[in-house]
Amino acid sequence: MSSAEKPLFVPVLLGTSRQGRMSEHVANFVHAQVARLPGVETELLDVRKLSFPTNDAGEQIKDPVFSAAMMRADALVIVTPEYNHGYPGLLKHVLDTNLKEYVHKAVGIVGVSAGPWGGTRVVENLLPVMRELGLVTIFWDGNFPHVRKAFDAATGELLDPAHVRRLEKFCRELVWMAKVLRYGRENVAID
Repeated sequence: MSSAEKPLFVPVLLGTSRQGRMSEHVANFVHAQVARLPGVETELLDVRKLSFPTNDAGEQIKDPVFSAAMMRADALVIVTPEYNHGYPGLLKHVLDTNLKEYVHKAVGIVGVSAGPWGGTRVVENLLPVMRELGLVTIFWDGNFPHVRKAFDAATGELLDPAHVRRLEKFCRELVWMAKVLRYGRENVAID
C-alpha cells in the first residue's frame, strides 16, 4: 500500500480532566465526525486516562500510549475548554512530553466555553505553543460557545445542528493539511 493509499491517523485529544466537563461531549462529537471521514482512522485520547507524573516534566515522563499515538499521527485535533482566558495546565503538561513526534504534522484546535466566544481565547493562547512544538495549525478553528446549550448535559446529544456544518470545513482543511504534510515528511528533505 502506497503512502497516498494508507489511511491518515488523526487522534482527538480531550485536554481537561475536570469533573462534570462539558468538553467531553464536544470531544465525543468531534471524534465521531473525524471517524466518518473517508480514508481517516482516529481514536479519542483523554488526558484523564493518561499517566503523567507531576514530579518531573518533558520527555522524561512520556506516556508510551500517548507517545506512540503522536508518532503515528498525521494530524491531531485538540479539544480544550477555555479556563480564565487560557488552557488547562494538565493539557500543557501532556503536550510538553513529546517533541519529535509532532514535527510537521497538522493540528486543529477546538475551543469550548460556557460563554459567547466559543473558546477563541484558548485557541489564541495555544497557537504559539503549537508552533514551538513543531505542529502546523490549520486556519479553521472549532468553536463551541454556550456549550451547555449546544449539548444535552445528561446524554451528550448535540442540540445545535449548526456545529455539524461548521466542523465539516474544519475537517476538510485538517485532512488536506495532513495529506500535504505527510507528503512533505516522506518526500522532501530538510537541508
